[in-house]
Amino acid sequence: MTLPDVRGVLTPNRPLADLTWLRVGGPADWLFQPADVDDLAQFLAALSPDIKVFPMGVGSNLIVRDGGMRAVVIRMGRGFNQIEIDGTRVTAGAAALDAHVARKAAEAGIDLTFLRTIPGAVGGAVRMNAGCYGRYTADVFVSARAVTRDGRIVTLTAADLNFRYRQTDLPEGWVIVEATLQGQSGEPDALAARMADQIAKRDASQPMKERSAGSTFRNPAGFSSTGRADDTHDLKAWKVIDDAGMRGATRGGAQMSPMHSNFLINTGGATADDLEGLGEEVRKRVFQVSGITLDWEIMRVGETAPKSGN
Repeated sequence: MTLPDVRGVLTPNRPLADLTWLRVGGPADWLFQPADVDDLAQFLAALSPDIKVFPMGVGSNLIVRDGGMRAVVIRMGRGFNQIEIDGTRVTAGAAALDAHVARKAAEAGIDLTFLRTIPGAVGGAVRMNAGCYGRYTADVFVSARAVTRDGRIVTLTAADLNFRYRQTDLPEGWVIVEATLQGQSGEPDALAARMADQIAKRDASQPMKERSAGSTFRNPAGFSSTGRADDTHDLKAWKVIDDAGMRGATRGGAQMSPMHSNFLINTGGATADDLEGLGEEVRKRVFQVSGITLDWEIMRVGETAPKSGN
């Protein structure tokens, strides 16, 4: 397969396990790390439309299956991690970490503190309408820039993305490269104290020292079109998992965390099949006990590995 020339780094048959928080997954046909937006746009414009592309962030909310990906995986780095502040608006590159954006904003007296404990980067936060403590990316979103699958650079509004609970309508193959967010003004010291309190609460209740991908399943609740929870129907995934007796359940090297049962962890040596298989066992058991169908929050991509002997 011949791919377009690039100024960035294009690596064939690149293993992806070390690029995900769960440390599992087979190789991508190609991994592309663009030098900048123009490099990305020119590459996509010249790339055959028959070749699939998959934008990948820091791998914090992702299971790559053991057979890997028949695609060009696009992963953005230093050319996409800038953070600029103008008044109460923060414009950040897609690779800027959510936690870093929250800290820089707080130093400037801008309240984006809910981002502090969200694993991942800005591109993923926009794509998945990430949220925490009752606030969501949709609440602070102004606009985003993206590169389309055919290489056009476009500006996206909230209407274009149609934010919902943990999802948007970003077209397949489009790559978010930058987002502008707007927060309320606040006192830097007070914002820093709030984030410190959030970190302390998270560390006391979640298995932060384990290999996980954050929340495994979405909360089975009613949500408004902006992504806000409807408290009249607010159920927690961890509670229905507990009620189904699946806290601490294992499969191979995978386990539902004893500390927080909505965290799927790699205890060491787990395969992607172990992790996804255990998640499906949890979903099945929860449905049997409560009639509730849990939806995955972790994205699962790629192909399963061939069975031995085949």
